[in-house]
Amino acid sequence: FFLVCSTMAKSTAVQLPPARHGQGVDEQTSVIITIDGEGGQTKPRIYLGDGTAGQPLPDDHQTQERLITEAVEQGMQSGKSTILVKAARAVKSGDVERVASAAAAGAEGASFHIGVFESQ
Repeated sequence: FFLVCSTMAKSTAVQLPPARHGQGVDEQTSVIITIDGEGGQTKPRIYLGDGTAGQPLPDDHQTQERLITEAVEQGMQSGKSTILVKAARAVKSGDVERVASAAAAGAEGASFHIGVFESQ
């Protein structure tokens, strides 16, 4: 896993713990996907963008994966070169992997970064 820290300006932005090593990811050149949830039996909420503003994607996995892939493809076409997946600490690693796999389907040549944040 990679731990990524970036400066958040939005009031709905997700706060990440500071990184001990490395540098933050440039959000201007990144397609950002946020996964929020309590873990356990609760389904994670997935947002296309930085933070939890707006509507989460539908709960259906196939629809989520299709929308994630389309969003990444659009981002790559508009000049973005990295994918940043932000996930709450309680989100299961399988859910993060599923989202990352869907993003990879539309991200040929892009670099991946994953950040974990504490749910409050």
